[in-house]
Amino acid sequence: MPNSLAYIALVLWPVVVVVLFRRLPVERALIWSILGGYLLLPPVAAIDLPAVPALDKMSIPALSAYVVVTRMLGISVPLIPSGRLARLLLAVFVLAPFGTIVTNPEVIPVAGHGVLPSLRLYDAISIIAFQAFVILTFALARSLLASAAALREILIALVIGGLGYSLPMLLEVRLSPQLNIWIYGFFQHSFEQMMRQGGFRPIVFLQHGLWVAFFAMTSVLAAVSLLREAPAEDKARLALASAYLFVVLVLCKSIGSLVYAAALAPLVLVMGQRWLLRIAMAMAVLALSYPVLRSSGLIPAEDLVRLAASYSAERAQSLEFRFANEAALLNHAFDKSWFGWGGFGRSQIYDIFTGRSLTVADGRWVIVLGMYGWVGYVGEFGLLALPLVLLWRRAERLPPGTMAAPLGALAVIHGVNMVDMLPNATLTPMTWLIAGALLGHAELAAAPTQDRPATADIAPKAGRPRTIM
Repeated sequence: MPNSLAYIALVLWPVVVVVLFRRLPVERALIWSILGGYLLLPPVAAIDLPAVPALDKMSIPALSAYVVVTRMLGISVPLIPSGRLARLLLAVFVLAPFGTIVTNPEVIPVAGHGVLPSLRLYDAISIIAFQAFVILTFALARSLLASAAALREILIALVIGGLGYSLPMLLEVRLSPQLNIWIYGFFQHSFEQMMRQGGFRPIVFLQHGLWVAFFAMTSVLAAVSLLREAPAEDKARLALASAYLFVVLVLCKSIGSLVYAAALAPLVLVMGQRWLLRIAMAMAVLALSYPVLRSSGLIPAEDLVRLAASYSAERAQSLEFRFANEAALLNHAFDKSWFGWGGFGRSQIYDIFTGRSLTVADGRWVIVLGMYGWVGYVGEFGLLALPLVLLWRRAERLPPGTMAAPLGALAVIHGVNMVDMLPNATLTPMTWLIAGALLGHAELAAAPTQDRPATADIAPKAGRPRTIM
């Protein structure tokens, strides 16, 4: 159970957000409000209040930043994007739970455990409120982080965050994952899963060691991107930072994130921005179409297991377990294909005699498909994929100077995040922040100057620059 310090940290984070916005330019304050909360606040722990969704490390930073930006700074942040398709996907994402509630009025008996409850209107309101909290990060980034300078600042934050987070990561590699226990009083996952290759992989304050490795991988890609465009006097320092972060990533002992970095870092370093946008768009399309490919038998699951076996029998067994669970959960999801089974474990499969759960949902795609069906899946993954598709289509019309900025690297980071949501559930606040920033940037390419999003029109505070340089 979380200790009192865990709840104090959650309660005090709005104060941290206020301080950040008082001391930093708006864009930088927003990035660190979200990224800092993600990295430092306790996982799993949440403040449960009546009639509202749990307030945790995802919702508190977003809500705090939104209140500060709109109330203290007086900046208008439209919650509805400008494009018709974006509006439609946003509506589907937020409102799909209503369909889930309507189509799940029955209880589900589970041997030895009574029944899984039916879904009520109250549940839909709670879920929609949580979706709205998620959209706050997306909307803030779309309005405030759409400029080329702000996109670059996101990459800088990923590098600085990676360098800073490497210290507790290395401590846990050496001593075993203990920091969340020492500080917040509990361990957030299975300790056995943090043991790999005769040692430990770090988890720090994130949900799983895989999340830490994925963050380290994004820091490597961000550092390589900054190295590419750095002036000569900064290249040695950034090259050293890139190499150091890659070593830290290796110590995370996650083959998936290591493969991502090894494959994408050279591309980010040498490829043109438009090619990077094409690669990012292709990854988004793969993630969006994966359930169809998987159900059609077009994903070579057995070949991938054999490939993993050539590296490690343990990794092959893990991958085979994931594929087997995917197949079972996918078949179960198709029993309620439009709107899914909802929460309370209703999307899982249970032993009819013992009531024990027979399945484990690892990938975000199968979690969403099982809980909210095709409608919910298209709403969430479609909204995340849309910025990359629009950037690819509008590459020729991007604002002047954009292609000199590290837009392609940030797009690739978002694209690989979508791909990683196939084996894992690595949907984080930074996923929504980057998606919102990229959508805002794509809208800059489509809109006339007078109709551009708020990021182009916000007046700076006196005595302090708004734009990050």
